[in-house]
Amino acid sequence: MLPSPPPELPLSSPPDHHTPLGPRPSVCHPECSEGAASLSAAPAPAEHCSQTSSQAGLTLVELIITVAIVAILAAAAVPIARFQVRREKERELRRDLWEMRDAIDRYRDAAEKGAFQTKADSMNYPPDLQTLVDGVDVQTKKVRFLRRIPTDPMTNSTDWGLRANQDDPDSDSFGGQNVFDIHTKSNATALDGTKYSTW
Repeated sequence: MLPSPPPELPLSSPPDHHTPLGPRPSVCHPECSEGAASLSAAPAPAEHCSQTSSQAGLTLVELIITVAIVAILAAAAVPIARFQVRREKERELRRDLWEMRDAIDRYRDAAEKGAFQTKADSMNYPPDLQTLVDGVDVQTKKVRFLRRIPTDPMTNSTDWGLRANQDDPDSDSFGGQNVFDIHTKSNATALDGTKYSTW
């Protein structure tokens, strides 16, 4: 008998080009890695604009608050400044009244001691304020009792209210016989509630 032929081996089918061969290994160069890292680290344009707008808005709010605080302080400082000016004027008024009244008293004391002659109806008081500035002759020298007529700080004038010894204490009219007392012609009210004209 003849030997049987060997069994045929199955032929392998050709590779199908449509079948995926699996993921290809990725090759990454150092330059590519650095570029990718820098791109991932850079902020997005929209986020950067949002941060800039937020900072600008915060600065504007701070500026508005600062201006408001300055305005409040300035508004509070104005009444204080006016109060200080008014109080200083009151001090000046009291000082001027004291200075002129002291000059009137010294004139009368000298007249009562016979240092100079006065009119009969003057009761040894000066006839006007200018006489205190010009002075009177005492023996061989001129004696002055007032350097100048001060300016009324309330009226900005040297025109003071005068009162004679014969006038009523509450009278606003001047009899003219002598200068017994003086007062300001201002009708304003002082910080303590009194009238300047009664000082």
